[in-house]
Amino acid sequence: MKVVILAGGYGTRLAELTHSIPKPMVEIGGKPIIWHVMNSYAQQGFNEFIVALGYKSNVIKSYFYNYFQNSGDLNINLSDGSCEYTNNESLDWKVSLIETGVDSMTGGRVKRLEPHLNETFFLTYGDGLSNVNLQELLDLHIKQKNIITVTSINPTSKYGKLKFNKDEQVESFTEKPQFGGDWINGGFMAIEPSFIDYIDNDESILEAEPFQAAISINKFGAYKHRGFWKCMDTLRDRQEFEKICENNSYPWLNIET
Repeated sequence: MKVVILAGGYGTRLAELTHSIPKPMVEIGGKPIIWHVMNSYAQQGFNEFIVALGYKSNVIKSYFYNYFQNSGDLNINLSDGSCEYTNNESLDWKVSLIETGVDSMTGGRVKRLEPHLNETFFLTYGDGLSNVNLQELLDLHIKQKNIITVTSINPTSKYGKLKFNKDEQVESFTEKPQFGGDWINGGFMAIEPSFIDYIDNDESILEAEPFQAAISINKFGAYKHRGFWKCMDTLRDRQEFEKICENNSYPWLNIET
């Protein structure tokens, strides 16, 4: 089953890091976050990837093209120029790197991939990690006969929450609470090829009209995930990811069952 990863945006909120590389190539724990996204899928048995490229696509292409050579040791015989690679990391992944336009929106990128998508596929963003159980997500998607099923999450607020009494005095304070029952789209979607029919062109935003179209025909599902989820939108998010990795803790690999 193919896994589509959206990796073409400009990453403007991380401009300090993305002026020379695309956002999915920002490193956490010594590897680009897109590598961690792909590894999280591969750990659950899904290792065929299609990466939707856009901004600075050459950086992503170069990384994967040279991945094997750069992952280990290089021994060079200067007398004849022969080379031998040793201790290299070999991954059982198939990676297709597809140009989808520098300025295409999220829906437009998926639309451009239509020739490559003739069966149910996963779709996610190249800047977020989660320990969502992908098989459970897929099972729900199939059971409900949806054309798209998103992973919904109830994220922790970045701010403390104040509750006031009738006299406008603080009654309670909760440090970084859950968002009061509100669920958001956390990525990690299962999608049918027929969903692509609701995407018009490069300017289409996946999360706008195409989502609404699926909702209007009662074919939009949501898999509620209560475990780990985190995206990298800001420099602060990246720093928090780095702290997690410093402890050799990778909660996105501890799959919920």
